[in-house]
Amino acid sequence: MVPPAQLGVFAACVVLFVPMGMAGYHLSRNKMLFFSGALFITLAVGVHLTPYFPSSISHLFFLPSSSYSHHHLHFSPLHLLPPPSSCLPFLHRISWTRSASPPSWSWSPSSPSRSCGFQRLSRSDASDLLNGSWILVAGDSQARLLVLAVLRLLLDPASMASVEPDLFRRHSDYHLAIADRGIKIDFIWAPFESNITRFLRHDLRHTPRYPDVLVLGSGLWHMLHSTNSTNYGEELDELRRAVRSLLLPVSPHMFWLGLPTLVNSMLNTEEKRERMNLTVCEAYNREVEERRILRRSGGPLLLLDVGLLSRGCGQQCTADGMHYDGVVYEAAFHIMLNALLIDSQQRI
Repeated sequence: MVPPAQLGVFAACVVLFVPMGMAGYHLSRNKMLFFSGALFITLAVGVHLTPYFPSSISHLFFLPSSSYSHHHLHFSPLHLLPPPSSCLPFLHRISWTRSASPPSWSWSPSSPSRSCGFQRLSRSDASDLLNGSWILVAGDSQARLLVLAVLRLLLDPASMASVEPDLFRRHSDYHLAIADRGIKIDFIWAPFESNITRFLRHDLRHTPRYPDVLVLGSGLWHMLHSTNSTNYGEELDELRRAVRSLLLPVSPHMFWLGLPTLVNSMLNTEEKRERMNLTVCEAYNREVEERRILRRSGGPLLLLDVGLLSRGCGQQCTADGMHYDGVVYEAAFHIMLNALLIDSQQRI
C-alpha cells in the first residue's frame, strides 16, 4: 500500500506542474496573470500538503488565527490576496524638487528604497510588464488624470495628441486598446462610491474575464454634494463588499486612489470652499482608513496616496486647489507599476 505522504506528494506534483505548464503555454503574453496564477497554485499545494507534515512545517502555510485578528483577515483558499512585502510600505517615500519647472520627483535615496530597487519604468519596460493586460480605472476626475498618466507613458506624443481629447470628454467613459502590445485600458466615469459599487456588482460581473489591474477612487463629489463623512463610510462598506466578491483564485491587482490635498483658498466656488474644508477632508480620510478598504488595514486595495504626493508637489502644482499637474499622477502610476512588480515577484 502506498503511504499517504507519497500519494500526497504525487498529487501535489500533478496539481502544481500540469496547470503551470498549461498556464505558461496559454498566458505567455500576460506576465502578471501567469505569475499570480503560479503563486496561487503553489500556495494551494502547500495548503493541501500540510496535513502530511509536522506541525512545525505546517506553520509555514498557516499562522494561528490570532496573528490575523488585528487586521480582520480571514484565510480562505479562494480569497487569497497578494503576499505582503517588506518593500510595499516604502513605495511612497518620494522626494520632490520644487525648484525645478515643472517640479520633479524621485525615490528617496534611503536604504529601504535602494534595497527594494524602486525605479521609473521606461515606455518599453512598462509595455513589457503590462503586455496582454486589461487595466480598468473607475472613479472621478482624479481617476481620469491617472489614466492620462498611464497613456502618456505607454503612448508616443503623436498618438497622445489624437487620444487626449476623447479622454477628457466631460463625464464620459473612455476605452482604448493598444493592439500591438495587447493592452486594454478602460476608464469608467463613476464619481460616487455607489456608482463604483453598482459597476462592480452588475457590469463587471458579466464580463467574460476580470481586469488584471483594477484602480478605484472617489470621494470629491460626495464631499461636495453630501458633506457627510459617516454616509461616505457606509458607502465604502458597500464598495468593499463588492470588491471582496471579485476575489477569485487569480484576483486582479487592485488599488485605491486616495483623495488629493485640497487647497481651500484656491477652490473656485464659494460652495466648494465652504463644504470641502480641512475638517471635512480629514473626516473623509479617516473613513477610508477605518472602513478597511485598504490593504494596510486588512482590506483588498493598495493605496495610491495622491494626498501625500500632491502635498509633496505643493500648491504650485495645482491651478484650482483640487486637480494637480500631471507629474503627481505620473508618480502615482510609477508607484503602481513598482507595486505590480513586487506583487508578481518580477524585476525589470
